[in-house]
Amino acid sequence: MEPAAKQKVIYITYLIAALDITWLFLQFSITPYLARRLGFDTIWFGYLQTTVGVIQLLGGPIYGRFADVFGARAALSVSCLASVVYFLLLAVADNTFMLFVHKLPAVFMHALPGAQMVVADLSESEKRADALGKLGLCFGIGMIAGSSLGGTLSTRFGEKFAASFAAVGSFVSLLLVLNFIPKQTKIQTMPESNKKGSSNSVFNLGEITRLMKFPGVAKTFTVKIISGLPAGIFQVMFSIIAINFFQLKAEQNGYLMAYFGVVQMVIQGAVIGRLTSRFSESSLLLLSVGISSLVGLAQAVMTNVFHFCLIVIPMMFSLSVFNVITDTMLTKSVSPSDTGTMLGLCASVQSLLRTVGPTIGGFLYETYGVPSFGYIQWIINAAVFSFLLTTGGRSQPNRP
Repeated sequence: MEPAAKQKVIYITYLIAALDITWLFLQFSITPYLARRLGFDTIWFGYLQTTVGVIQLLGGPIYGRFADVFGARAALSVSCLASVVYFLLLAVADNTFMLFVHKLPAVFMHALPGAQMVVADLSESEKRADALGKLGLCFGIGMIAGSSLGGTLSTRFGEKFAASFAAVGSFVSLLLVLNFIPKQTKIQTMPESNKKGSSNSVFNLGEITRLMKFPGVAKTFTVKIISGLPAGIFQVMFSIIAINFFQLKAEQNGYLMAYFGVVQMVIQGAVIGRLTSRFSESSLLLLSVGISSLVGLAQAVMTNVFHFCLIVIPMMFSLSVFNVITDTMLTKSVSPSDTGTMLGLCASVQSLLRTVGPTIGGFLYETYGVPSFGYIQWIINAAVFSFLLTTGGRSQPNRP
């Protein structure tokens, strides 16, 4: 592909990602209220969240492998089609069973990892971190648009209309994929050994787990899980913290989410690109883990929402830099034919956090209170920071 054509596909991919995040946050304005109306308490709502986490944890690596084998267009089409079914089921959900059933298509809903694969495949190696960072800008736009749109549509027209609107929006995303995303975005074709029986290799766990044997992958992946665990637990429990600890009403919580989105947009769109052009990935990884540790200490001593608003800036900075840099390092560590699988594994980390987060977070909240989240983040990230400082940067060179 010509450079101009590649850039056009990347811009369309950004649009598809922004739309997907918009529909995702739109349903966040539907599901909690629908669950409450159907009689869900906090425990059952936690079960619902855990169900989604488990489903996407199982689907992430397989989706990534599917993208590597069948190409970007097929992978993103499957994700958008699954979103259409997901929201149609949500629109007709009128009992507890259907509310759980409507989560099943989430096993295929991985548009963001699919978009990351397209961007990683079409961007130059030295500009990959900046290009992936721009997807975070799309995330911020989608967060703001989806939260606002979901609340407005649900309030004025009802939850069924809002869910149906999201289904139509997902279908629009599907049309964009079919018309603008090329069938294959990878520069290098897959090795012959992988082409044989490629339809079966999608579910070949050996093909997925072998990526951990590439130089530097196991170390970076382990750091991604351990360092990201405390922040992931806090994010999962934030809705409870906002209501019970900060005493926020629904409208105030919406404003706070919009503030998150604005901060993330600024960091992902204007800051990360400049940092990656001046500093090495290992230095930025060390910086993000160090700041995350300090953020944990600040969270442990905060007492009101104003304190938290001040903490949000370094918190979003450390999270954004950490996620972009680890994803970049991991995709550079494997061959171009395996970027989709690797990004699927990266997405499964977030699903893992959503799976164990409600259980661990609920125990910590009920037993030790909100400060416990901060102290654990401080201790764990301080330990990871010391480990990275002791072992230095990546010991093995990236794969070409």
